[in-house]
Amino acid sequence: MDSLRGQGGIQMLLTAEQEAGRIVSAARTAKLARMKQAKDEAEKEMEEYRSRLEEEYQTQISGTEQEAAAKRLEEETDGRIQNLKESSSKVSKEIVKMLIKYVTTTGA
Repeated sequence: MDSLRGQGGIQMLLTAEQEAGRIVSAARTAKLARMKQAKDEAEKEMEEYRSRLEEEYQTQISGTEQEAAAKRLEEETDGRIQNLKESSSKVSKEIVKMLIKYVTTTGA
């Protein structure tokens, strides 16, 4: 009878060991699934963050480009105004002489 009990105990231990193996295997599988899910979520967050930073960068670049274009346009305008002032100052003496001559000769 002791030998039956011993064999029954061994069988119970083998069954318990198999069950423990299944539990450990299921736990590993669940752990791997959670790790994959965490990795996927982290990659998604990184991509969203990268996209947000890229968008901010593009906004800054376009703002800088607009500022540069406005500055360049202002410089060109100032240059043209200066050229016009110089041209008008050169010609204004001749125009005044011509007007005086015209007024003095026509009015007489």
